[in-house]
Amino acid sequence: MKKSLQLVSIIAISICFGFSLKTIINNKTSTKMKKVTGIGGIFFKCKDTEKMNDWYNKHLGLNAGKYGANFKWYQEENSAKKGSTQWSLFSDKTKYFEPSTKDFMINYRVENLEALVEELKKEGVTICDKIEASDYGKFVHIMDIEGNKIELWEPID
Repeated sequence: MKKSLQLVSIIAISICFGFSLKTIINNKTSTKMKKVTGIGGIFFKCKDTEKMNDWYNKHLGLNAGKYGANFKWYQEENSAKKGSTQWSLFSDKTKYFEPSTKDFMINYRVENLEALVEELKKEGVTICDKIEASDYGKFVHIMDIEGNKIELWEPID
């Protein structure tokens, strides 16, 4: 009888330990991956980029160079880690925003671009191109449900 009680106790403890371990593992793996971490840039079309740059500089103090203005900031989670947001003008003739017909495009900062693109594909989101790597990080373009082209950027910080 004593051995039976010990055996039942060991089995019960093992089952409880198994459920506890499974709960811990599931809680760690079921955490949703972070998607957008911030706005990486705002881009818009205009007829004369040079005149627009001059206007924004004169009236708003926005000193935009060839690639626009870059706003530096510090990340909330790690105040020692810098981030940036780009503001850029594009010619109204640019094809860069296509297939969207809109005059604006937003660039979102993301983490783990490859995993995010795989998840977006599974969710039926239109992926416009392949992931490209550059000196600034990795980029890909997607379309939202209203035809806005969105640039996703995993920066190299």
